[in-house]
Amino acid sequence: MSLLTSASAASRWRGYEYFKEGRVSALEDLGSSRFRALVAGHQSRPYAVTIDLAHLRQSSCTCPHAAGRKVICKHMVAVFFTVFPEEAARFYADVLREEQEWEEAQADRADKLIQYVRRLKKKDAQDRLLEVLEIGPDWLWDRFLRDYVE
Repeated sequence: MSLLTSASAASRWRGYEYFKEGRVSALEDLGSSRFRALVAGHQSRPYAVTIDLAHLRQSSCTCPHAAGRKVICKHMVAVFFTVFPEEAARFYADVLREEQEWEEAQADRADKLIQYVRRLKKKDAQDRLLEVLEIGPDWLWDRFLRDYVE
């Protein structure tokens, strides 16, 4: 298991942002896949971060989220990306690719829905509309009444 896959999606993204903002300083290579650095956070003093890529549970950070816990925080991710900038580039490329795939899937779903609705006979369309309004949230019913009926 890698450091990135052990971090939450939020920690990966925020760690990437911290890396891009240049918040990592005083980076030291401790050998044996261990690195130590300071990472500027929202406190006045930077957080002390150690990442151990061979033994992730030995990684640590003095931030409130990770202090005393065995979690991978955004500060650790920022240090990882500073040590391995090619991983940061790969991460960002993957994010862009996933967003593009999601947008394409949404567009495809919208096209299929439009095609379906346009093929409906009037009575079927009326029945489907009533069904959606009846099972939908109250705000949808209220908005439909406000915008189209009253």
